[in-house]
Amino acid sequence: MDLHLKGKNAVILGGTRGIGRAIADTLASEGANVAVCARNADQVKDTVAALKDKGVKATGASVDITDGPALKSWIEKAGTDLGGIDILVSNAGAMAQGGDPASWESNFKLDVLGAVNAFDAAYPFLEKAAAAGKDAAFVIIASVSAAESDVPSSYGPIKAALIHYAKGLARQHAKRGIRTNVVSPGMVYFEGGVWNMVEKGNPDYFKQAVSRNPTGRCATPQEIANAAVFLASPASSYTTGANLIVDGAVSRRVNF
Repeated sequence: MDLHLKGKNAVILGGTRGIGRAIADTLASEGANVAVCARNADQVKDTVAALKDKGVKATGASVDITDGPALKSWIEKAGTDLGGIDILVSNAGAMAQGGDPASWESNFKLDVLGAVNAFDAAYPFLEKAAAAGKDAAFVIIASVSAAESDVPSSYGPIKAALIHYAKGLARQHAKRGIRTNVVSPGMVYFEGGVWNMVEKGNPDYFKQAVSRNPTGRCATPQEIANAAVFLASPASSYTTGANLIVDGAVSRRVNF
Protein backbone atom coordinates (compact mmCIF):
# COMPACT_ATOMS: atom_id res chain seq x y z
CA MET A 1 0.00 0.00 0.00
CA ASP A 2 1.29 3.44 -0.91
CA LEU A 3 0.91 5.63 2.18
CA HIS A 4 1.55 8.79 0.11
CA LEU A 5 4.16 10.03 2.57
CA LYS A 6 6.99 10.86 0.18
CA GLY A 7 7.95 14.50 0.56
CA LYS A 8 5.76 15.03 3.64
CA ASN A 9 7.23 16.78 6.67
CA ALA A 10 6.90 15.26 10.14
CA VAL A 11 7.78 16.51 13.63
CA ILE A 12 8.12 13.97 16.44
CA LEU A 13 8.33 14.67 20.17
CA GLY A 14 10.41 12.01 21.89
CA GLY A 15 11.76 10.63 18.62
CA THR A 16 15.09 9.08 19.57
CA ARG A 17 14.19 5.86 21.41
CA GLY A 18 11.60 3.12 21.43
CA ILE A 19 8.27 3.90 19.79
CA GLY A 20 9.25 7.44 18.81
CA ARG A 21 12.43 6.30 17.08
CA ALA A 22 10.54 3.54 15.25
CA ILE A 23 8.01 6.12 14.05
CA ALA A 24 10.79 8.44 12.87
CA ASP A 25 12.56 5.61 11.04
CA THR A 26 9.36 4.38 9.42
CA LEU A 27 8.33 7.83 8.24
CA ALA A 28 11.79 8.41 6.78
CA SER A 29 11.74 5.01 5.08
CA GLU A 30 8.46 6.07 3.47
CA GLY A 31 10.15 9.21 2.12
CA ALA A 32 9.03 11.77 4.70
CA ASN A 33 11.35 14.46 6.04
CA VAL A 34 11.62 14.28 9.82
CA ALA A 35 12.43 16.53 12.78
CA VAL A 36 12.89 14.97 16.22
CA CYS A 37 13.40 16.29 19.71
CA ALA A 38 14.37 14.66 23.00
CA ARG A 39 16.38 15.61 26.05
CA ASN A 40 19.55 13.63 25.25
CA ALA A 41 21.58 15.66 22.73
CA ASP A 42 23.78 12.71 21.72
CA GLN A 43 20.76 10.54 20.97
CA VAL A 44 19.26 13.35 18.89
CA LYS A 45 22.49 13.70 16.93
CA ASP A 46 22.70 9.97 16.24
CA THR A 47 19.04 9.77 15.24
CA VAL A 48 19.27 12.71 12.84
CA ALA A 49 22.32 11.15 11.18
CA ALA A 50 20.54 7.82 10.75
CA LEU A 51 17.48 9.51 9.29
CA LYS A 52 19.59 11.46 6.81
CA ASP A 53 21.16 8.18 5.71
CA LYS A 54 17.69 7.19 4.46
CA GLY A 55 17.90 9.99 1.91
CA VAL A 56 15.49 12.46 3.51
CA LYS A 57 15.86 15.84 5.13
CA ALA A 58 16.25 15.50 8.90
CA THR A 59 16.83 17.83 11.80
CA GLY A 60 16.63 17.68 15.57
CA ALA A 61 17.41 19.34 18.87
CA SER A 62 17.66 18.70 22.58
CA VAL A 63 14.46 20.16 24.00
CA ASP A 64 12.85 20.13 27.44
CA ILE A 65 9.26 19.42 26.43
CA THR A 66 7.98 20.71 29.78
CA ASP A 67 9.38 24.14 28.83
CA GLY A 68 6.45 25.41 26.76
CA PRO A 69 8.17 28.43 25.15
CA ALA A 70 11.25 26.37 24.27
CA LEU A 71 9.13 23.60 22.74
CA LYS A 72 7.06 26.04 20.72
CA SER A 73 10.18 27.83 19.50
CA TRP A 74 11.74 24.55 18.35
CA ILE A 75 8.61 23.42 16.53
CA GLU A 76 8.39 26.73 14.70
CA LYS A 77 12.05 26.40 13.71
CA ALA A 78 11.60 22.76 12.67
CA GLY A 79 8.63 23.69 10.51
CA THR A 80 10.65 26.43 8.84
CA ASP A 81 13.70 24.20 8.34
CA LEU A 82 11.65 21.36 6.85
CA GLY A 83 9.53 23.66 4.72
CA GLY A 84 6.29 22.88 6.54
CA ILE A 85 4.63 20.39 8.88
CA ASP A 86 2.20 17.81 7.54
CA ILE A 87 2.46 15.44 10.51
CA LEU A 88 2.91 16.04 14.23
CA VAL A 89 3.50 13.13 16.60
CA SER A 90 3.41 13.54 20.38
CA ASN A 91 5.18 10.50 21.78
CA ALA A 92 7.07 11.86 24.79
CA GLY A 93 5.89 10.75 28.22
CA ALA A 94 7.07 11.22 31.80
CA MET A 95 6.09 7.62 32.68
CA ALA A 96 5.56 8.50 36.35
CA GLN A 97 3.50 5.71 37.93
CA GLY A 98 2.78 7.15 41.36
CA GLY A 99 -0.37 8.72 42.74
CA ASP A 100 1.46 11.44 44.63
CA PRO A 101 1.21 15.11 43.59
CA ALA A 102 4.71 15.12 42.11
CA SER A 103 3.84 12.23 39.77
CA TRP A 104 0.60 13.92 38.71
CA GLU A 105 2.46 17.13 38.01
CA SER A 106 5.26 15.39 36.10
CA ASN A 107 2.87 13.47 33.86
CA PHE A 108 0.64 16.48 33.27
CA LYS A 109 3.46 18.85 32.35
CA LEU A 110 5.15 16.49 29.92
CA ASP A 111 2.34 14.38 28.47
CA VAL A 112 -0.61 16.76 28.40
CA LEU A 113 0.91 20.23 28.21
CA GLY A 114 3.61 18.92 25.86
CA ALA A 115 0.91 17.77 23.43
CA VAL A 116 -1.11 20.97 23.85
CA ASN A 117 1.85 23.28 23.33
CA ALA A 118 3.12 21.22 20.40
CA PHE A 119 -0.22 21.35 18.61
CA ASP A 120 -0.60 25.08 19.22
CA ALA A 121 2.85 25.74 17.74
CA ALA A 122 2.37 23.37 14.80
CA TYR A 123 -1.17 24.47 14.01
CA PRO A 124 -0.32 27.22 11.47
CA PHE A 125 1.85 24.75 9.56
CA LEU A 126 -0.74 21.96 9.76
CA GLU A 127 -3.47 24.32 8.58
CA LYS A 128 -1.38 25.40 5.62
CA ALA A 129 -0.51 21.79 4.76
CA ALA A 130 -4.15 20.72 4.96
CA ALA A 131 -5.24 23.60 2.74
CA ALA A 132 -2.64 22.65 0.14
CA GLY A 133 -2.87 18.87 0.27
CA LYS A 134 -6.30 18.26 1.81
CA ASP A 135 -4.75 16.39 4.73
CA ALA A 136 -2.63 16.98 7.83
CA ALA A 137 -2.33 14.79 10.90
CA PHE A 138 -1.66 14.91 14.62
CA VAL A 139 -1.00 11.54 16.26
CA ILE A 140 -0.75 11.10 20.02
CA ILE A 141 0.76 8.04 21.66
CA ALA A 142 -1.24 7.25 24.81
CA SER A 143 -1.69 3.89 26.55
CA VAL A 144 -4.19 1.13 27.14
CA SER A 145 -3.72 2.08 30.80
CA ALA A 146 -6.19 4.91 30.13
CA ALA A 147 -8.96 2.34 30.56
CA GLU A 148 -7.31 0.02 33.08
CA SER A 149 -6.99 0.69 36.81
CA ASP A 150 -5.57 -1.39 39.65
CA VAL A 151 -4.20 1.38 41.89
CA PRO A 152 -4.76 5.17 42.04
CA SER A 153 -1.85 6.01 39.74
CA SER A 154 -1.59 9.26 37.82
CA TYR A 155 -0.37 7.52 34.66
CA GLY A 156 -3.66 6.11 33.36
CA PRO A 157 -5.82 9.21 33.95
CA ILE A 158 -3.24 11.39 32.21
CA LYS A 159 -3.36 9.11 29.15
CA ALA A 160 -7.16 9.24 29.29
CA ALA A 161 -6.95 13.04 29.24
CA LEU A 162 -4.91 12.86 26.03
CA ILE A 163 -7.56 10.69 24.36
CA HIS A 164 -10.28 13.14 25.39
CA TYR A 165 -8.21 16.08 24.11
CA ALA A 166 -7.62 14.32 20.80
CA LYS A 167 -11.34 13.77 20.22
CA GLY A 168 -12.03 17.45 20.75
CA LEU A 169 -9.31 18.46 18.30
CA ALA A 170 -10.60 15.96 15.76
CA ARG A 171 -14.10 17.41 15.82
CA GLN A 172 -12.95 20.99 15.87
CA HIS A 173 -10.59 20.75 12.91
CA ALA A 174 -12.15 18.04 10.72
CA LYS A 175 -13.52 20.60 8.25
CA ARG A 176 -10.03 22.03 7.86
CA GLY A 177 -8.57 18.64 6.94
CA ILE A 178 -6.51 18.38 10.13
CA ARG A 179 -6.98 14.93 11.64
CA THR A 180 -6.17 13.89 15.21
CA ASN A 181 -5.89 10.26 16.27
CA VAL A 182 -4.47 8.29 19.18
CA VAL A 183 -2.55 5.03 19.36
CA SER A 184 -2.83 3.28 22.73
CA PRO A 185 -0.19 0.56 23.13
CA GLY A 186 -0.07 -2.20 25.69
CA MET A 187 3.29 -3.54 26.91
CA VAL A 188 6.09 -2.51 24.56
CA TYR A 189 9.56 -4.00 24.96
CA PHE A 190 12.85 -2.53 23.81
CA GLU A 191 16.39 -2.32 25.18
CA GLY A 192 16.52 0.38 27.82
CA GLY A 193 12.74 0.70 27.96
CA VAL A 194 10.45 0.38 30.96
CA TRP A 195 9.64 -3.30 30.49
CA ASN A 196 13.27 -4.14 29.84
CA MET A 197 14.06 -2.52 33.20
CA VAL A 198 11.24 -4.45 34.86
CA GLU A 199 12.55 -7.70 33.38
CA LYS A 200 15.99 -7.02 34.83
CA GLY A 201 14.81 -5.79 38.21
CA ASN A 202 11.81 -8.04 38.83
CA PRO A 203 11.83 -10.97 36.39
CA ASP A 204 9.01 -12.84 38.15
CA TYR A 205 6.66 -9.87 37.85
CA PHE A 206 7.69 -9.41 34.23
CA LYS A 207 6.83 -13.02 33.39
CA GLN A 208 3.51 -12.71 35.18
CA ALA A 209 2.65 -9.51 33.28
CA VAL A 210 3.53 -11.03 29.91
CA SER A 211 1.53 -14.17 30.70
CA ARG A 212 -1.65 -12.08 31.03
CA ASN A 213 -1.45 -11.13 27.36
CA PRO A 214 -3.23 -13.59 25.03
CA THR A 215 -0.33 -13.28 22.57
CA GLY A 216 2.14 -14.28 25.28
CA ARG A 217 4.52 -11.47 24.44
CA CYS A 218 5.12 -7.72 24.41
CA ALA A 219 4.81 -5.54 21.34
CA THR A 220 7.84 -4.26 19.50
CA PRO A 221 8.21 -0.50 18.93
CA GLN A 222 7.86 -1.19 15.21
CA GLU A 223 4.42 -2.73 15.67
CA ILE A 224 3.23 0.45 17.38
CA ALA A 225 4.97 2.62 14.82
CA ASN A 226 3.20 0.85 11.96
CA ALA A 227 -0.16 1.82 13.44
CA ALA A 228 0.90 5.40 14.13
CA VAL A 229 2.38 5.97 10.68
CA PHE A 230 -0.73 4.62 8.97
CA LEU A 231 -2.93 6.99 10.98
CA ALA A 232 -0.57 9.85 10.15
CA SER A 233 -0.65 9.13 6.44
CA PRO A 234 -3.04 10.35 3.74
CA ALA A 235 -3.95 6.69 3.25
CA SER A 236 -5.98 7.13 6.44
CA SER A 237 -7.54 10.42 5.37
CA TYR A 238 -11.07 9.69 6.65
CA THR A 239 -9.94 8.52 10.07
CA THR A 240 -10.04 11.16 12.77
CA GLY A 241 -10.97 11.07 16.43
CA ALA A 242 -10.03 7.40 16.71
CA ASN A 243 -8.22 5.69 19.56
CA LEU A 244 -6.49 2.67 18.06
CA ILE A 245 -5.64 0.11 20.74
CA VAL A 246 -2.59 -1.99 19.93
CA ASP A 247 -2.27 -4.25 22.96
CA GLY A 248 -2.41 -7.88 21.82
CA ALA A 249 -5.98 -8.10 23.24
CA VAL A 250 -4.81 -7.78 26.84
CA SER A 251 -7.59 -5.30 27.61
CA ARG A 252 -11.05 -6.77 28.07
CA ARG A 253 -13.24 -3.80 27.18
CA VAL A 254 -15.26 -3.77 23.99
CA ASN A 255 -14.82 -0.64 21.89
CA PHE A 256 -18.16 0.19 20.35
